Amino acid sequence: MSSNEPRWTQTWLGGVRAAGVDLGYPGQRLGLPEEGSGSIAGWGRRIGALVIDWMICTWVVVQLLLRMNPAESPWAPVLVFALQYLVLVGWMGQTFGHRLMGVRVAAMDGGNPRLLPVAVRTVLLALVVPAVIWDRDHRGIHDRASNTMVVRM
Repeated sequence: MSSNEPRWTQTWLGGVRAAGVDLGYPGQRLGLPEEGSGSIAGWGRRIGALVIDWMICTWVVVQLLLRMNPAESPWAPVLVFALQYLVLVGWMGQTFGHRLMGVRVAAMDGGNPRLLPVAVRTVLLALVVPAVIWDRDHRGIHDRASNTMVVRM
């Protein structure tokens, strides 16, 4: 074995990229640009949007809904999150956090998603697990099931 070939352990420990297979950039298979408007949103923007939306929903639960303690009613922030997500993404294609982070949810044709796919996406996102299992185009199970993607604006 020559010194520039990967070791056999690198092919399964490091994944296909370690074996020298080029998968391209996220969104390339979908015909999206590599960078800029319309490209797949990176994890930093997506997580930032989620944190902003979660903080808003927790604030709503604590301040507006009878001053509830989220520790005593742990599902209240999730329900508020799901409601705001369903309404805002279904109506405008983005939540407050998405807007602040410069991303939006798009249907696979590039337009705003319809209400039923947004409802499916919202339920799966609230379950968390489908959102943390993703493909090489940064689309989680919730995106694939609803035929959507998160793109930069």
